[in-house]
Amino acid sequence: MNIERSDRLKKLTPYLFVEIDRAKKKARSQGRDIIDLGVGDPDIPTPKFIIDELHKASLDESTHRYALDAGLLELRKAIAEWYKTRFNVTLDPETEILPLIGSKEGIAHIPLAFVNPGDRVLIPDPCYPPYRSGTIFAGGEPIYMPLLEDNAFLPDLKKIKPDAAKRAKIIFANYPNNPTGAIASKEFFKDLIAFAKKFNIIVCHDAAYSEINFDGYKAPSFLEIEGSKEIGVEFHSFSKTYNMTGWRIGFVCGNKDVISGLAQVKSNIDSGVFTAIQIAGIAALKSGIKNAIQFGSMYQERRDTVINGLARLGWKIQKPKATFYVWAHTLKGYDSTSLAKHILEKADVVITPGVGFGTYGEGYIRIALTVGKDRLAEAIERIKKVI
Repeated sequence: MNIERSDRLKKLTPYLFVEIDRAKKKARSQGRDIIDLGVGDPDIPTPKFIIDELHKASLDESTHRYALDAGLLELRKAIAEWYKTRFNVTLDPETEILPLIGSKEGIAHIPLAFVNPGDRVLIPDPCYPPYRSGTIFAGGEPIYMPLLEDNAFLPDLKKIKPDAAKRAKIIFANYPNNPTGAIASKEFFKDLIAFAKKFNIIVCHDAAYSEINFDGYKAPSFLEIEGSKEIGVEFHSFSKTYNMTGWRIGFVCGNKDVISGLAQVKSNIDSGVFTAIQIAGIAALKSGIKNAIQFGSMYQERRDTVINGLARLGWKIQKPKATFYVWAHTLKGYDSTSLAKHILEKADVVITPGVGFGTYGEGYIRIALTVGKDRLAEAIERIKKVI
């Protein structure tokens, strides 16, 4: 039987992290000691009080049934309280908040609610890959906005052609940014809102890294800006803030009509987040900011270990003020893929080639700060011997 994949799948490039995982498995099968700085998966376990809350809730038989598509009202209220405390933003738990099976799921599904075949979606380049794949699955046409170093890795909204903007249904933004570690000011968000209003475009802002901040910086929310809820939503994740990557829980909040559209898609695709995990999520949110401060301090120390170590090798890298990534130029004689391949093969260290995040990621590599300081220092020493 000839099994042919759909055209939409054929349009996708191989998912970056699947390819990286394949290379890691091959190396480890050969008995090599791999230091993995590739995928942004925190190495620190989920805090025990969250695990305890999950265990307690899982013993309650009522949590074993299908969850409500809209999620527990108690969770939505906890999210609203967290938003008010953290950003001084007021949200209606009934209409302006939707729990997700991880923010990635919501990001990938939201084009299905608003994008028709042939519609355009404005996507940063480089970017988190689901912005691109979600658009393609919905039949939309990606229009890429270059994130260039000389513009602080912000999209230049003035350079977006009016024809592309008029046909666009969604614009994705992501600050603090993956993969570049760049940050955005409130002034940028004001410009983004004005642009979106002018062309009637939905803003989808991915704020997964809002709580990993360094050097006294505190990332703002897109929803802090006047007029934001008229045209957009913001995605958040428990994965990075509370080291809950495997739990698959996140949320989206903002414009009630956008929330409703995504909820309608989800009601036809999934049955909501496991109730016991939602209850654990409530405990996480009610713990305040102490975990974010603790994790931020740890990642800052790791950031400095990597950047100072690479500086001794001749790399000049500006220290990011947020995220747990270091975005660095490739070395002379290498593109991003060949450098990542060389470092894996010769130093047993996994890094991510920038081109995997988009055309404008070429010329860079991404290093994830998701192993301990000692292993990071060892990785630097290994790289030193092969470059």
